[in-house]
Amino acid sequence: MNQGKIAYLIHDRNARGHTQIGWLDSYHTFSFGSFQDPNRMGFRHLRVINEDRVVPGAGFATHSHQDMEIISYVLEGALEHKDSLGNGTVIKPGEVQIMSAGTGITHSEFNPSKSESVHFLQIWIMPNERGLSPRYEQHYFPSEERHGKLRLVVSPDGREGSATIHQDVCLYASILEPGSAIAYQIQPGRYGWLQIAQGIATLNGESLRAGDGVQINGAEKLEISTDVGGEILLFDLA
Repeated sequence: MNQGKIAYLIHDRNARGHTQIGWLDSYHTFSFGSFQDPNRMGFRHLRVINEDRVVPGAGFATHSHQDMEIISYVLEGALEHKDSLGNGTVIKPGEVQIMSAGTGITHSEFNPSKSESVHFLQIWIMPNERGLSPRYEQHYFPSEERHGKLRLVVSPDGREGSATIHQDVCLYASILEPGSAIAYQIQPGRYGWLQIAQGIATLNGESLRAGDGVQINGAEKLEISTDVGGEILLFDLA
């Protein structure tokens, strides 16, 4: 894939770390927990992309975070969130949650269903400043706003109804129907990361499947399409 100038690099889904215990099946794009790879320590300010599946009635017990911007993006099912700020919400497909851990926050994540598993992506991004006040946001983006187009869901200034992040990162989400195609230009001085969340997509002629990530190392015109359908997340990074 543009190997001459190495404009982008595929992080293959099969090379991810994997944690499987009784209630959790988790794949780690970057080093996380017991999976440590010096070549997978993140990209730019993007530090963690975990693809998690949690069985009915189980979840992550109360635990703490500090100085990290944490995004949850639910693909299937529902995720119940409770935190030390007093928030208690349920996140469903189409909703984006962002939590600024700042000086410190504790929270739990739980699958409230008695019959269905929850499938979601948890994303960690390093903030532009340490010691910020903890905060929480949750936004809903109807599917029609994401079908066949890139919908801005996270940005530094919260424009277009997106969630606000303490970092120079813009995150776009899109649901691609069979036969659809979208384009995006990574500007000079910027970088990108494309995550295939579900289905199959093609980037500039290269076929990708759910779990694949593509590191985009500078200015590049992206042509993203699919013959069978898929869901993607695209990060525009400083």
